[in-house]
Amino acid sequence: MFEMDIEVFEQVMIYIVLAIAGVALAYAFWLRNYIMAADKGTAEMQRHWGHIRDGANAYLRTQLRTIAIMIVLLTVAMFLSVFVVKPTPEANEYFDGDEDRARLIIALARSLAFVMGSTFSAMVGFFGMNMAVQGNVRVAAAADRGGYQEALKIAYRSGIITGMLTDGLGLFGGTMILIVCGKASPDVLLGFGFGGTLLALFMRVGGGIYTKAADVGADLVGKVEAGMEEDDPRNAAVIADLVGDNVGDCAGMAADIFESYEVTIVSSLILGLALTAINGELYWIVLPLLVRGIGVVSSIVGTYAVSLWRVDDAEEAMFKSYEISSGITISATFLLAWLYAGQLSLATLVAVGVALAVAFNPLTSYATSAKSKRVQTISAATRFGPASVILEGLSLGYLSSVWALFVIVASLAAAIMVYSYDFPDVLKLPAVLVGLVLAVAAIARGQMRKHLVEGFFLAMWIMVFTLFLVSMHEIPAVHRYSYILFGVTLIGVGMLSHTGNNVSMDTFGPISDNANGIGELAGMGPEARRIMADLDAAGNTTKAITKGVAIGSAVIAAVSLFGSFFSDIQRVDPTFEKVVNLANPTVFVGLLIGGSLPLLFSGLLIKAVTRAAGLIIAEVRRQLRDPEIANGTKSPDYAQAVTISTRSAQAELVPVGIIAVLAPLAVGFLLKEQALGGFLAGVIVTGQLLA
Repeated sequence: MFEMDIEVFEQVMIYIVLAIAGVALAYAFWLRNYIMAADKGTAEMQRHWGHIRDGANAYLRTQLRTIAIMIVLLTVAMFLSVFVVKPTPEANEYFDGDEDRARLIIALARSLAFVMGSTFSAMVGFFGMNMAVQGNVRVAAAADRGGYQEALKIAYRSGIITGMLTDGLGLFGGTMILIVCGKASPDVLLGFGFGGTLLALFMRVGGGIYTKAADVGADLVGKVEAGMEEDDPRNAAVIADLVGDNVGDCAGMAADIFESYEVTIVSSLILGLALTAINGELYWIVLPLLVRGIGVVSSIVGTYAVSLWRVDDAEEAMFKSYEISSGITISATFLLAWLYAGQLSLATLVAVGVALAVAFNPLTSYATSAKSKRVQTISAATRFGPASVILEGLSLGYLSSVWALFVIVASLAAAIMVYSYDFPDVLKLPAVLVGLVLAVAAIARGQMRKHLVEGFFLAMWIMVFTLFLVSMHEIPAVHRYSYILFGVTLIGVGMLSHTGNNVSMDTFGPISDNANGIGELAGMGPEARRIMADLDAAGNTTKAITKGVAIGSAVIAAVSLFGSFFSDIQRVDPTFEKVVNLANPTVFVGLLIGGSLPLLFSGLLIKAVTRAAGLIIAEVRRQLRDPEIANGTKSPDYAQAVTISTRSAQAELVPVGIIAVLAPLAVGFLLKEQALGGFLAGVIVTGQLLA
């Protein structure tokens, strides 16, 4: 760290970031104590909750045992990788030019970073899901007492724990590696990022197979064949279905967002070190970490505020929370960029990332909300039969991918514009004055319409756009590529600056869904069921919105890492060309293979869900043939359906994981680096459109 000639101020700032990571973890621990102190309800509620808890824990234990074998093998691969690709010049310099010593130490550090990344990702998934399970019965108990506000508070705070773990562990890991490894940190950070990515793959895919198989099995037999209600206690797969909400939408989603969070930290440090080598300024490295620290603080403030409002609309409370966090992050980042770096362009790019996350809210709502006219068109198509419904749904699905892609393209274009064009100096002051006038007008308009808060936020976005224009400055062509890639990374940092809010909103979905299921199984009263149904409906919306944010952030993170891929190769091999030449047949082969991989994944996973669902359907049918189970005088064997789902998910997971790990290695070794660049580009484009 100190071989980087870092100033005392910057040393202090980095340690403050480390302290903020600790604050996030402490906040999560405080929330845990709050949740655990809440009432768990009646014995009947706890009995059904016990089945969900045991099933979720059994699934994660089985999955972690499966993943542990892969982690051991890949830790060895991480150690050996440094002997295939030599360390960067900065790493050799850090070790006084002793390449053999550099290889050995970096091999050890990269392996440890890989274990740390995978362990942190597993911790986010395991502890986050555990608190979601602990929260759902307490939400049901709060609703049973007739307290909408208390039920909302418990459900949301249970989700905040997962969000704070994601924030705290991700920020702690990246910052510690920078402190310990200094100039050699890019070589080590590769292991940290890959560890998080591997666990995210396994937890997301394994959880997805489990939850969809259980959902299909429970609904086809219970609802379609037997005419049962949702979460009917006679359905043997109902507990597996509720467990699936936790392992898929909580553990899997949290690990997925943690992976994007890690990757943007890794790429910002790698590309920041590259820019530091160009102009000697260390703010390229320090500022992204400080922005992440600001994001953690703003998430804590915003998420805590949800419990302070007296509202009967959970969505409104959570969206207000997001607006508060956005305002704090953008304001503090502009001050930081102005006072510390002297470059407003850095803050405007972070603000673009925040705006990108905000933009996914209406986009996702338009394609998923029951209030949307487009969704109502699908509902109206039922008059003409199932074929019309399928066609309308497919049409909306395809169009929603295009809308999301255009928003992402616009954000990437912002990074290009900032460093490719000069805004005329003579127009800067008039532009700022016009922006101020429009901002004041927006506030006045909001006050007149009695929506002052909305007026303030509109004014904020007007000023962000104004400052974006005046901060545009052209970079010489020789270095422009590196600056643009760093700009893309800052957009990713901004988009994920409110990871605490995003994960909280997502985890709120399975928590409220499980609480509603417990209410149905335990036969709770109509008022309690109404409260939980309202929370469940809000959870479905927020869950869909955060999935959009997760997908968008994954694309930005992938583009950032794509840029750091070229940056790393060029530091090791200065003769390597940054341009991927599509006219090169080898590169085009890599592009085609990469483009086909998401389709291969999708096909294999759908087939896996079909096979697993078939086993569950057979089991539910077998149990319903028992007259005592069918008439409700005997409880089904819930554990059997959970066991089937768990075993099927793990069996189907391994082949997909092996393909994900070996495919890029095979392309890289057989077709070389340029083809691997084409492969990665193909994966990003096709994966984004399918997601």
